[in-house]
Amino acid sequence: MADDSTSRFQAGRTGLIVRIPEAEPAVRAWRERFDPSARAGVPAHVTVLFPFLDASRIDARVRGALADLLGRHHAFDLRFEGCGRFPGVLYLAPEPDTQLRRLTEVVADRWPEAPPYGGRFTDVVPHLTVADGQDDAVLAEIEAGLPSSLPFTSRVTSVDLMVHDGATWQEQASFALLE
Repeated sequence: MADDSTSRFQAGRTGLIVRIPEAEPAVRAWRERFDPSARAGVPAHVTVLFPFLDASRIDARVRGALADLLGRHHAFDLRFEGCGRFPGVLYLAPEPDTQLRRLTEVVADRWPEAPPYGGRFTDVVPHLTVADGQDDAVLAEIEAGLPSSLPFTSRVTSVDLMVHDGATWQEQASFALLE
């Protein structure tokens, strides 16, 4: 759930993520130092859709629609073998990323007023951010330290709705995928 605007931590901002707890041993220390979302309470994750609807718009009807929509999709496994970069960002690349892309597409199709990353990018690349807003030297140092922790796999069984309360990100709901 990263972008370079200061508004990412506004109260009422929401996002949909898949948690990747298996990544925590490899990335927790790096994320706590170099990823503002980690310091704000977001666990290791791959974003499905950010930003989503404002929290004031998320009621029982929206939660029900999310449960129905996401509940049609099967749980799946991801493998994390290597890193990738965006400008100022180091991430772990999930493979395959087809199911993640599909989840993003179906949610964005259902709520077109909430395009991925506010519509800033034409191609959304699923990723697990390790460091954000850093120079190339810092990213290279982190990347050099990660291979001993790779590869690992993770089973994705749900999508979580995260809401910023003005201080931290909190899970508001979790939506199960088909097992």
